[in-house]
Amino acid sequence: MQHSRVVHLAGSALTCSCHACAFFHSREEEERVLLPFLKEGMQAGDRFFHVLRNDYQPARRRSLEDNGIDLTMAERTGQVELRPWEEAYLRGNRFDQDAMLDLIQQVLSDGKQQGYGLTRLWANMEWALEDLPGVHDIVEYETRLNHVLPKYDDVVVCTYDISKFSAAVVMDILRTHPEVIIGETLQKNPFYVGPDTFLEELRGRSQAPPGEAS
Repeated sequence: MQHSRVVHLAGSALTCSCHACAFFHSREEEERVLLPFLKEGMQAGDRFFHVLRNDYQPARRRSLEDNGIDLTMAERTGQVELRPWEEAYLRGNRFDQDAMLDLIQQVLSDGKQQGYGLTRLWANMEWALEDLPGVHDIVEYETRLNHVLPKYDDVVVCTYDISKFSAAVVMDILRTHPEVIIGETLQKNPFYVGPDTFLEELRGRSQAPPGEAS
């Protein structure tokens, strides 16, 4: 879906909805890329929804305030929401991809109904490293998002610490995102596979005899 204006992210200008995976080596690198994107949105009157590990919140709040964002006021008005994993991906101490897809759509719809031009959603994805039921469904969830997000004109960035995920998971995650941020630069992803094709591949893997799944 087209934007009515340009959104800047990681050195690129976006004029349509975006579902990007962003690979970083540190939280400092993550903030260096995404805080300008967030600050632009705040100045433009967009909504910001951020899902992150609960114990990251104090440091992230300081970073937002250091970048000139009146976080107290923005949270009071609903323009900004920082939500811990336990109230998003890991509700009930498990990952339910259907419930999370519903939540994403609710967040994006609410932003529009509340009068915001765009919702800028920044999600830290290290919850998938937790030893909890359902977390291994992350790849299926990410590809199913591509059935949902094109209905909205918002920008969704899923961030991954590349040092914490296996090479196999990183490659699968890469293939589920139309856009990718690598080396702090956003680009169209040449490895992207559409959701119907990827879901069929995942079904094939699950049906393959042990040792034959690829």
